[in-house]
Amino acid sequence: MPPEEKMLITKKSIEDKKTKTVMIVAGEASGDMHGASLVREMLRIDPSLNFYGIGGNKMQDAGVKLLINAAETAVVGLTEVISKFGTLFRIIRQVKKSLDEIKPELVILIDYPDFNLNFVAPAAKKRNIKIFYYISPQVWAWRKSRINKIKRLVDKMAVILPFEVDTYAAKGFAVDYVGHPLLDLVKPAYSKQESQKIFNLDESKTTIGLLPGSRQSEVVKLLPEMLRAAEILAQKIQNVQFILPLADTLEKKTVDDIVSGFTIKVKVISGQTYDAVSCCDLAIVASGTATLETALLSVPMIIIYKISPLSYFIGKMIVNVKNIGLANIVAGKTVVPELIQEDVSGNRIAAEAMDILTDAERKQEMIKELAAIRSKLGNPGAARKAAHLAYDML
Repeated sequence: MPPEEKMLITKKSIEDKKTKTVMIVAGEASGDMHGASLVREMLRIDPSLNFYGIGGNKMQDAGVKLLINAAETAVVGLTEVISKFGTLFRIIRQVKKSLDEIKPELVILIDYPDFNLNFVAPAAKKRNIKIFYYISPQVWAWRKSRINKIKRLVDKMAVILPFEVDTYAAKGFAVDYVGHPLLDLVKPAYSKQESQKIFNLDESKTTIGLLPGSRQSEVVKLLPEMLRAAEILAQKIQNVQFILPLADTLEKKTVDDIVSGFTIKVKVISGQTYDAVSCCDLAIVASGTATLETALLSVPMIIIYKISPLSYFIGKMIVNVKNIGLANIVAGKTVVPELIQEDVSGNRIAAEAMDILTDAERKQEMIKELAAIRSKLGNPGAARKAAHLAYDML
């Protein structure tokens, strides 16, 4: 269905129901997941609320009428955005048109700062629409000056990491800490043994998970090196099997096409990501929310990160954190190894994997440190707390 038709349907349903309307914008797989939880909690408070906006399958399933599918907006790195300019400007026009036609009472932004702060928030502010921001941009890591922009545009901010409160307070902006939403979400439905049976995995084999990210651009960069590492590991480890939990924002064909170019056999699993990861003895994970999800499952991992050379060069000048992986950042130290840029190669990944798998003491210490991360993230109930903050704005 064309986006214009979706907009008209949304508008009509709002007019018919005469309910309060919320526009919600999430541009990535993690935002789609957290947005869905937030919407469900807000609908528990008031089932008559009407939601529309930008998101993925999870938000759609939660009751959001999609103006745009988030897969169209997913890019990584500064230079990678250039190739998406045409699509992004078309989306921006649709967002502004919807604000004028539908006139939502509230706009909820979820992370995705370059798009949300540069385009959606100014458009909503210009139209005197209240703005709730759930899940802060990583201003503590880079471009802290964005806090001034957030203060100017955003009416209320809910943060999910405890140290973010002080970061904003230093700039004179009071924010609400709600805890981390992953504490409620990262819960396998089955035991490890049950999951192994469901996925037809051999429990006697070493299981290695490949998590190449949720954006097509990063999968194209990272998955081939993961597969080269898998081929090396298959030669070194007698009984080994590989699984790939597929992100909701990816087409299975994208992954299958890349995997078909290698000799290694990989079981691609759609849905049930947490159950799949919980089966792993080791995971190779693209930097992002997945590293924290893997940490909460206490699965040893290797974090990998690769963007264009120019994006990385610019990033190095403005990023001020020791670690790039969210699991390590929350831990406050390097708990799991990080391979960045040129170090993201089949040989280096395989070498790190072998070191972890053959060093029982190191592996056990890593599991212990990963388990400790949970206690650093506060208490469960983030989406519920955020939902009440947002609803109060209505």
